[in-house]
Amino acid sequence: MEVLSSNKRIAKNTMLLYIRTFIILLISLYTSRVVLTALGVDDYGIYNVVGGFVAMFSLLSGSLSNAISRYITFELGRDDKERLKEVFSTSVTVQIILAVVIIVLAEVAGLWFLNVKMNIPDGRMVAANWVFHCSLLTFAINLISIPYNACIIAHERMSAFAYVSILEALLKLGAVLLLFVIGFDRLIIYSVLMVLVATLIRLIYGFYCDHHFKECHYYFSLNKPLIKEMTSLAGWNMLGSGGSILNSYGINVLMNLFFGVKVNAARGLAVQVNSAVTQFVNSFTTAINPQIIKTYAKGETDYTVKLVMMSSKYSFFLMLLFAVPLIAETPYILQLWLKNVPDYTVLFVRLTLIISLLSTLSTSLYTLAIATGNIRKYQIVVGTLSLSCFFFTYLLYKLNSPVEVAYYVSIVINIAILFARLWILSNLTGISIRQYFNKVVLKTLIVAIIVSALSFVSLQLFSDYSFSNIVIVLFLCVILTAGIIITCGLNHSEREYILSIIKEKKNHIIGGND
Repeated sequence: MEVLSSNKRIAKNTMLLYIRTFIILLISLYTSRVVLTALGVDDYGIYNVVGGFVAMFSLLSGSLSNAISRYITFELGRDDKERLKEVFSTSVTVQIILAVVIIVLAEVAGLWFLNVKMNIPDGRMVAANWVFHCSLLTFAINLISIPYNACIIAHERMSAFAYVSILEALLKLGAVLLLFVIGFDRLIIYSVLMVLVATLIRLIYGFYCDHHFKECHYYFSLNKPLIKEMTSLAGWNMLGSGGSILNSYGINVLMNLFFGVKVNAARGLAVQVNSAVTQFVNSFTTAINPQIIKTYAKGETDYTVKLVMMSSKYSFFLMLLFAVPLIAETPYILQLWLKNVPDYTVLFVRLTLIISLLSTLSTSLYTLAIATGNIRKYQIVVGTLSLSCFFFTYLLYKLNSPVEVAYYVSIVINIAILFARLWILSNLTGISIRQYFNKVVLKTLIVAIIVSALSFVSLQLFSDYSFSNIVIVLFLCVILTAGIIITCGLNHSEREYILSIIKEKKNHIIGGND
């Protein structure tokens, strides 16, 4: 009964997050188009690269934030209320201190790098400095919100998470529309408005948690043994976080240094498209991750491993369902969305989606590693591989390689990371490499190959660049992908389960109409 209840909770939360994601997707895509129109390619590139540079300071905070989320969820799974209160209050205090430290470091080292080293167009350095300061303040505000967000997700209150996220997307859209009625420098105004949005959302999260969760009544606490535990976990986690941050924001800075802000604009748009798609996958993993940590905390290792395998496979299939039609018709979709598509955007979008497909297989493995709390060896190996992506890219850029080589390096590294994670976790948790390979990797690989081949045939049959042919190809890609996933990617019990859900929903709709 407990497993059934857990599955129903995961399904319900996933559905809530899907509704949230779909609404945010529509708002975000329109917002991105308006931002590009309002700022122009150069200013959009400046905002992307400077904001990304500030985000690199999350190397200091990201690892600790993951540790905080893990401890809150873990203690909730153990149902230790007093310990949970101590964890929350200590976490908030630590995040406030960390925010102050990061602001000081960034204002010294980061400001020097921006003004001396980065490739900013003439006449836009003042605006770039405004972006830097505002992005740093927004980053600090979001940092303090992390324990509150972690409590909402740990308690699996996905409805509140969904509503606030939708409000945030609407506020950002409103901020962008204001740019057309304000006569001052649009890049500066946009940066300031993003700070105001972040502040309001932080207050809303704080108000909700304070009124719904007893452990969220903050009091000053610096529990030294607890901080030692968190920092021990965070210390090794920093290596992996550093690799991830350098792979995204660090490479963005490399592109700026070697190729300029127009390339940053293309990369920023590719990230926007990818983020819109991966939100659907993240909705599923956000719903299932608390269950992975809680079941591990209870000692239900077999069921935890089952959840991890299920999450990895389903995440890949969800990503594939969106990625295939987008990759097939990237030029037309971008033209329809943006009107004026910056150079390199089509190529960057396709390569970014391929990298995200590979990454989905590793997300739940990372959650399993965090659940154990024993991540020293895991982060040494995975972190080193992640960091190598940045350095290989830098070396190849110095050898005059094309800008897209960064994506090819990332694809190779992501494949290596997947197998490294499996090898380490097999010793740490007992997860079977052979079972994971047969049930997850092999299944997803077969489906991806078949879908890619059939999509290529569809493109050849409807090669004329017309609206009707584009619609047909998109429709065929979605139908073919869904069909191949159901027939080749799922086992008999999984197919029966999905068909029963579809039948139940159909009967509910028919019954409701009666």
